[in-house]
Amino acid sequence: MGLSSSSRGPLASALLLCFCMLLLGVHGGSRRLYIVYLGDVKHGHPNDVIASHHDLLINILGSKEDSLASMVHNYKHGFSGFAAMLTEEQAKQLAESPEVISLEPSRSYTATTTRSWDFLGLGSQIPSDLLREGRYGEDIIIGVVDSGIWPESRSFSDEGYGPVPSRWRGVCQVGQGWDLNNCSRKIIGARFYSVGQDEENLKMDFLSPRDKGGHGTHTASTAAGSVVDGVSFHGLGAGAARGGAPRARIAVYKSLWGPGSRGSTIGILAAIDDAIHDGVDVLSLSIGGPVDTDSFGALHAVKKGITVVYSAGNDGPRPQTVGNTVPWVITVAASTIDRSFPTVITLGNKQQIAGQSLYYQDKNSARSSFRNLTTTGVGVFCTEEALNGTDLKGRIALCFPTQPQIAPRLEFAIALRNVLNAGGSGLVFAQYTTDIPEDTANCGGIACVLVDLDTGYQILEYYMTSPSSAVAKIEPARSFTSKEILAPKVAAFSSRGPSIYNADVIKPDIAAPGAGILAAMGDSYKFKSGTSMATPHVSGIVALLKALHPQWSPAALKSAIITTASVTDEHGMPILANGLPRKIADPFDFGGGHINPNRAADPGLIYDIDPNDYNNIIGCIIKRSASCNTTVVPGHLLNLPSISVPDLRYPVTVSRTVTNVGEVDAVYHIAIESPVGVKMEVEPSVLVFNAAIKVQTFKVKLSPMWMFQGDYTFGSLTWYNDQRTVRIPVAARITIHDFFADVA
Repeated sequence: MGLSSSSRGPLASALLLCFCMLLLGVHGGSRRLYIVYLGDVKHGHPNDVIASHHDLLINILGSKEDSLASMVHNYKHGFSGFAAMLTEEQAKQLAESPEVISLEPSRSYTATTTRSWDFLGLGSQIPSDLLREGRYGEDIIIGVVDSGIWPESRSFSDEGYGPVPSRWRGVCQVGQGWDLNNCSRKIIGARFYSVGQDEENLKMDFLSPRDKGGHGTHTASTAAGSVVDGVSFHGLGAGAARGGAPRARIAVYKSLWGPGSRGSTIGILAAIDDAIHDGVDVLSLSIGGPVDTDSFGALHAVKKGITVVYSAGNDGPRPQTVGNTVPWVITVAASTIDRSFPTVITLGNKQQIAGQSLYYQDKNSARSSFRNLTTTGVGVFCTEEALNGTDLKGRIALCFPTQPQIAPRLEFAIALRNVLNAGGSGLVFAQYTTDIPEDTANCGGIACVLVDLDTGYQILEYYMTSPSSAVAKIEPARSFTSKEILAPKVAAFSSRGPSIYNADVIKPDIAAPGAGILAAMGDSYKFKSGTSMATPHVSGIVALLKALHPQWSPAALKSAIITTASVTDEHGMPILANGLPRKIADPFDFGGGHINPNRAADPGLIYDIDPNDYNNIIGCIIKRSASCNTTVVPGHLLNLPSISVPDLRYPVTVSRTVTNVGEVDAVYHIAIESPVGVKMEVEPSVLVFNAAIKVQTFKVKLSPMWMFQGDYTFGSLTWYNDQRTVRIPVAARITIHDFFADVA
């Protein structure tokens, strides 16, 4: 750990970018920032890599001066590439160079605890097998690509830690509000990437690794926070806060900026490039974007043995919204846990109804009392127009959503704003899911509570009996943890598959807790929800597995997680997916299922992949062309722990290879659950392992039984014996026409 060797400060870098843009502007043509990917590093020294980048650019721009002015950033450690300001014509010329694998505009990205680890079976009071045998993640290095970190948080105390691992090659980059003392034996390195970012976002943030908004602090503490006793949010969710791998080290790569935690391809790729150089073991990216333009950076990390974990996105429950869908990363969906925050609403007829909220009263607040109840009614949203002329002063408003396609979070925020502006003292918001209780934590000083639609109708029915005299009282919330709460469920906001770009790979891969997660933000602890919160849960578990099985590849770790996941809860009920309507979860909701860390520690069999096998499809993922249809190897032919056949017109046979990592002598039998309308056959149906045979290959034949233009149906393949089950999800869609628009 040392001071960054770069002499160019963040302000100077930002000014340089602005100067480059002005300078290039005089040469004519509108310029924009492009990311140029060149593949593996082919030179021994970073300076030689940079020189080769300029040589390539000089061929297009004509002079070294123009090349220096155009160049914004060089990727020179984990992979070779650069970011440059170019006109569209210059970009086209550069893209035709044989050295260039891909050239794309830099794109925008956005950011997508006390109980969750106990819920996953990794409680610290009585440590689980994985937590104990994984040595709490001791000395595993988790790189967190996010909005920075708040080093003073108790979750990042380095008390009791030994020296920084000798293999660490990173730096502690100083900046605004951050000096060398902010790195420690817990936060062992920190970098930030301001070049190419939105200027307004930079103005509202620290030009340093310090976290302004709290997103990165929350995710880092969830993955690897030290144990902190007595944590709560105003008494709610009380307990010990810690990360999944509480003894792991943290490396910070600040790439998201401003209030909305926004970043761009140039910064994300720079972070991955440096993380490969620095020596991280796991990369955690709670980041979502429109397309997987940073996927090649993640592939180079995987080739170096680094497991890369991404969030699926927060655009659910609509289908085909999942992001980060390349097969070499772990893509994480969000789920609920067995904790709720019941908030009692007492009506004037003494009927008591329980909603959900984080409503609390501080010491100076008056006790809850009955207040007049009013509503705009079902089908009329609490808009400014609907509330116009309504006297809400001192009243509680009952509001209903009117547009189910709009996220509940957005409609709640609009309703709250309008009720506050109208002088209301309380809000009861009826909606189809309660996955977002943290939105009620800051309601502008009024009591607010979420209820489901049925409960909302009950309150409305009471109101309609006597609108002029209807009253209600909202009590502060309390924490409630119980097996009576049906959990986990896939959160409504969690993005769903299938992937638009990689339909022959099932995404997301796995679900993990991401709703109502309490973790560090600044000097305090707050609740947040999102696949951003689910991602560090998986990153922390990967760190434990890596400590337990240091020789396992990223693909092996991913396989262990997917094949041991749960598809039923502890009551034996199928895991559900919240949405419109709520349904039994399928692989496009949660991949292999809900993560089961202790089972993942001992999976029995693993589906491993040589990272070079990904080369067969990487070209068409990052640089699509007509030739892809004839030359690319379909994703379902990779040795993935899943099978997806999006165009099942004729019988298709795929092969899979499994490696025995359990008892030396083992026999596994197959259990087949075929997708509806598909006949699935496996040969052989029995796998025998011994000291001489550790690897076995089997074939799966999928045959359409019907002839129609169908939709996806789902099944599974499970290898089992008396000790273990090794399950992979299967998705298939029967088709009879190319490019058939299914809109009816």
